[in-house]
Amino acid sequence: MKAVCEICPHHCSIDEGQLGFCRARTNKNGEIVCENYGKLTSIALDPIEKKPLKRFFPGSFILSVGSYGCNLKCPFCQNYEISMTCGGKISTEKVMPELLVDMAESLVSRGNIGIAYTYNEPLISYEYVMDCARLAKRKSLKNVVVTNGYICEKPLEELLPYIDAMNIDLKSFSNEFYKNIKGDLETVKNTITLAAKNCHVEVTTLIIPGENDSGEEMEELSAWLASISPEIPLHVTRFFPRYLMTEKKPTPVDKILKLADVARKNLRYVYEGNI
Repeated sequence: MKAVCEICPHHCSIDEGQLGFCRARTNKNGEIVCENYGKLTSIALDPIEKKPLKRFFPGSFILSVGSYGCNLKCPFCQNYEISMTCGGKISTEKVMPELLVDMAESLVSRGNIGIAYTYNEPLISYEYVMDCARLAKRKSLKNVVVTNGYICEKPLEELLPYIDAMNIDLKSFSNEFYKNIKGDLETVKNTITLAAKNCHVEVTTLIIPGENDSGEEMEELSAWLASISPEIPLHVTRFFPRYLMTEKKPTPVDKILKLADVARKNLRYVYEGNI
């Protein structure tokens, strides 16, 4: 018996025991469950600026965790080794919410402020993030989500009360670009809009030569962000060849600087990344 996943707009109809598009959600006894629940591929105490978050507790650290899978298919993925695989093909360590929160608490003396759900797409592990975030909140720890923003409105609204900050990828301001990576622009825009009403939000755009690097697109993107709030920080980030885009050259540094200047016409805080 098939079951439909309601976490993201793919709305995968999944057969018993099979995986959805994201490789992390499955049908178990007619119900959609998080197959990668607590299965971590990555864990590190990172500077908060690495998320990147520039204006959320600067100078602090955050316990950062990731699993595997993603609900977009970006040919330029910087973490494809974990995002484009499934559990049977990668080594993981089982860390349940109680243990993760205990680990985060134990690192407070080293400057840790909480937990960041990051590295792969964390919101496909929705139940795990929710359970961890609720526990962390009770312990006065901060919850940070680093996400592509491709999530349905209802689960997002249920999660946001437990989230203190988000960095959301706005990969392009082109519907065609999002179509090519199996997503849609309007969903991500809606995620940014809702999140900005509930928590600290910063936005990242990876600039890929010949794909999303026009001044016109950056003008449109930054103006739209400013319509929500000109205080939203934007990270204009340099691309390096990865995954299926190894033939591309790195984004010229002067291109990043010029596009950041375009964005500064609309936004107060613009940061150049990877230069």
